[in-house]
Amino acid sequence: MAQPGYYPDYHVLSQQAFWDEATRKVVLERVNNPPPIRFFSPEEALFMKTLCDRLLPQDDRDNAHKIPIVNFIDERLYEGRIDGYRYEDMPPDSEVYRLGLQAIEQIAQHMSGAPFIDLTPYEQDQVLLTLHAHNPPAAHEIWQKMSIKHFWTMLMQDVVTAYYAHPYAWDEIGFGGPAYPRGYMRLEHGRPEPWESDEKRYEWEAPANSLSDFYTPHGRKAEVNTAGHSEETSGQSGTH
Repeated sequence: MAQPGYYPDYHVLSQQAFWDEATRKVVLERVNNPPPIRFFSPEEALFMKTLCDRLLPQDDRDNAHKIPIVNFIDERLYEGRIDGYRYEDMPPDSEVYRLGLQAIEQIAQHMSGAPFIDLTPYEQDQVLLTLHAHNPPAAHEIWQKMSIKHFWTMLMQDVVTAYYAHPYAWDEIGFGGPAYPRGYMRLEHGRPEPWESDEKRYEWEAPANSLSDFYTPHGRKAEVNTAGHSEETSGQSGTH
């Protein structure tokens, strides 16, 4: 659990001597000094932690090697960093998150009659699946203020960006790390660099309390009814 993934003997930080000083400082800061929570309230931070644990679970990591996703999202929002654009159907990012958390809570209450953070992992996945399908059963007044699709995209982009910007995630996927100033030499045939390691595959099964194995064929839309059951619709009336 200290090193999940298919590269158990690879540690990108062992190569830090080959990075320039500025790069080394930035990467080590992510490991040793995660940003404090300054944007989210304590209640919102707990909600976000619960949410991120379902969007990108880290059950396979021990506590010492869990990546603090919420801290990096919080830092972006506190500093007001954006991608340089904003969709016309979306409010400012800081407002998007506060509205989004309220919406998720309303959906949880509608579907299960309990706060999102108190639901089982499977029930939480059912709530989030309604957003993924762009078909939430509640919080309609909030969705009048912002796009469900663009909210889901922003949320997942922030979660994935925070996770895969961290060197522990680089170890997990066998990423060679910063290429400056050393550079890469083996640019063809997918061969590892001398300081990288070969992939070691193993079998795994999704947790029984998750929707990780739920699959919707291309062209069909996943729907979740208020009883919490997943269904597939073909887009034709009366056809399931």
